[in-house]
Amino acid sequence: MGQGEAQNPILVLQAKFKELETGFKGWLAKQSLPVEAAVVTTTSAAQGAAIGAFMGTLTGDSTSLFTPPTEAVNLNPKAMASLKQAQALAGGPLIQARNFAVMTGVNAGISCVMKRLRGKEDVQSSMVAAFGSGAMFSLVSGVGGPNQAMNTVTSGLFFALVQGGLFQLGHKFSQPPAEDVHYLKTKSMLSSLGLQNYEKNFKKGLLADNTLPLLNDSALRDVKIPPGPRLLILDHIEKDPELKGRRKGSH
Repeated sequence: MGQGEAQNPILVLQAKFKELETGFKGWLAKQSLPVEAAVVTTTSAAQGAAIGAFMGTLTGDSTSLFTPPTEAVNLNPKAMASLKQAQALAGGPLIQARNFAVMTGVNAGISCVMKRLRGKEDVQSSMVAAFGSGAMFSLVSGVGGPNQAMNTVTSGLFFALVQGGLFQLGHKFSQPPAEDVHYLKTKSMLSSLGLQNYEKNFKKGLLADNTLPLLNDSALRDVKIPPGPRLLILDHIEKDPELKGRRKGSH
C-alpha cells in the first residue's frame, strides 16, 4: 500500500471496519446457538429498522389517507381488512421501521438456527426462514383478511415461494459454467502454449480431445488458425508421448 493510500482516512476506516467485522464473526461462531441466534436476530432487526425508517421518510406517513370516516365504522369485514392493509403498507417511519425489523430479524434468526442445525445453507433453509418472516410480518402489520390464522399461513407461504425462487435463480447464475469434458486436454494444451484465444476455433471446427492425434496442418488451417500457432500445436502433439502413440496407432 502506498503512502498516499495509507494516509487516506476512508481507506483506514474501511480497513478498521473490516477488521472489526472479521473479529465479530469469529467471536460469534464460538458462541452457543441461542446466543448466536439472538445476536444475529437483533443486529439484523436493527438494520431492517433503519432501512424501514428511511423508506418511511421517503414515502411519508400517508395513513391519514386511508382512515375511514366516522360514518364508515360499520364497514363490512373485507372492507376494513383492505383499509388495514393500506395503513400497514403506507405507514410512516415508525411503522415501516417495525415492519422491516420484523422481516429481517426473523429471517436472519431462523436462517442462523437452520444453518447451525443442518450445517449448510440451501433452498429449504431459505424457504423456512422466509415463511417465518412472512408469518411474523403478517401478525405485526395486520396485512390480510379477517381470518388472521389463514392470512398468517398464506403470507408465510408467499414469502417462502418468492424467497425459494430468488435463491434458485441466484444459485443458477452464481455457478460457473460447466466445463466441456470433450475439450479438457485441448484446453490444457492451448493454455500451455499460450494459445487460449484459439479454443473457440477448435470448438467451432469440432476438433475435440479425440481428434488431437489426427490433427494436421490442413485441419488447423480450415478452422482459421494462423501458421505460427499451427506449428506450435503440431509440434506439441508430436512431442506428447500419449498423443504420438495414438497418432501412430491410427495410421
